[in-house]
Amino acid sequence: MKTYSFQVVLEKDKWPDEPDENAVWRAYIPALEHQGASSWGYTQKETLKNLQDAVDLLIESFLAHKKELPSGLFAQTQISDLPLIRSPSS
Repeated sequence: MKTYSFQVVLEKDKWPDEPDENAVWRAYIPALEHQGASSWGYTQKETLKNLQDAVDLLIESFLAHKKELPSGLFAQTQISDLPLIRSPSS
């Protein structure tokens, strides 16, 4: 089983036309954002859990359809002190 590690950007966000006190968290993986690797939540924990679920499904779909992960993905994956999502593959 392979394990993929991705850099995650976690930032405060808010819904359009909502006051600042209704702020939410947004998390995304820059290398996979165009494939749907982004999520929102009311807490950091909820947001990262939602992103983990999205990434698991995304990787599973790539593997099930025998599609390669986007080129350049691993060049953009790096070790950092930012939150990371680890996604196992079969």
